[in-house]
Amino acid sequence: MEIRLAGISDIEQIDAIYNQAIELQMATADTKPYPWEKRLKWFNDHTPEEFPVYVAEIEGSVIAYFSLSPYRPGREALKYAVEISYFIEEKFRGRGIGSLMMESALKIAVELGYRDVIAILLGHNRASIGLLEKFGFERWGVMPGIAEFDGKKFDHLYYGKKLRE
Repeated sequence: MEIRLAGISDIEQIDAIYNQAIELQMATADTKPYPWEKRLKWFNDHTPEEFPVYVAEIEGSVIAYFSLSPYRPGREALKYAVEISYFIEEKFRGRGIGSLMMESALKIAVELGYRDVIAILLGHNRASIGLLEKFGFERWGVMPGIAEFDGKKFDHLYYGKKLRE
């Protein structure tokens, strides 16, 4: 497996992985497939020198990705905080890929000068909670029952990790 900076040619596979997460109702609060135009804007807003997107690739196929995004864009006092998002194709979950991606993401966040990494996730995503806690993230907040899928309510969690003071 190789973890590398994403390119424009990876958008289709990134989009497929994200849309799979939407279908599974586990890893995102989106409920409808992400439109191509919105994904292209998202990708273009993630400049490698500030907010990169990386993909994990096996034999030429993108099977996972992570991104570092601004936390509360435009608010200068929060410029050293970054939000991490990561998604893995379903058939590759549980193989340690998340751990390899998290190691890379945290190293990159440090290199880019961020102090805090924030992950925002659904409370029923036990695999993601386990991954975050394995890497020293702590639960910083909860928004009880604000996400709803098929009439069922779920918590929205904030996990965070201090990279430096």
